[in-house]
Amino acid sequence: MLASPLLLGALAAGLAWIHLPLAAFWFAGYFAFNAASLWLKSGRKSRFARPVQVYAVLAAALGLLTAALGPALVRWAPWFLIPLGVGMWAAARRRERDLLAGVTTVVGSALMTVVAYDAGGGTDLRRAAILAAGQFLYFAGTVFYVKSMIRERDNPRFLWTSIGFHAASALLLAVLAPWVAGVFVVLTVRAWWVPRLGWTPKQVGIAEIVATAAVALVSLFTV
Repeated sequence: MLASPLLLGALAAGLAWIHLPLAAFWFAGYFAFNAASLWLKSGRKSRFARPVQVYAVLAAALGLLTAALGPALVRWAPWFLIPLGVGMWAAARRRERDLLAGVTTVVGSALMTVVAYDAGGGTDLRRAAILAAGQFLYFAGTVFYVKSMIRERDNPRFLWTSIGFHAASALLLAVLAPWVAGVFVVLTVRAWWVPRLGWTPKQVGIAEIVATAAVALVSLFTV
């Protein structure tokens, strides 16, 4: 969820030097977000504060460097405020595993597809939006899919919610990106079948690497 949108947007527009500081800023920002989440979840205990300070300073420095090299990218910053705010709010209340927190985090991740595309000089924002939509639908679906096998594994209603989300995503993408929709048909079958197999988290994680690559590659070459 961290690397795929960034790589997809960069490859779709064409790799450029600006993608290096952008990627460094993106990863440092994630580490700062994760550290801040742990600090808030702990009740602001002092032993969790140092990583927040270190990563925040690093992210700020890399953010300023990226802005200096690509000033036009600053226009995307406000789009990340709501996902960031919701994530911090959820962490402070120890609700970071709630569905709302998971989906809003995915929104922020998917937005990076458009930012990386813009950084590479891409001009077809409709294409960038469709690529980002595919990333959002995939990773949001993964939130449902994983929860249906772990926290909600005994909840058949949640299982069917996961299946329904994937099916609806396939129908939506059938209009925007038919080949990507085909991948989502397979993912819909996965959402129905795999929870019945009793896979371990490790098995689920390995399979997700394949699914993530499939969605990204089909999106890159067909959208």
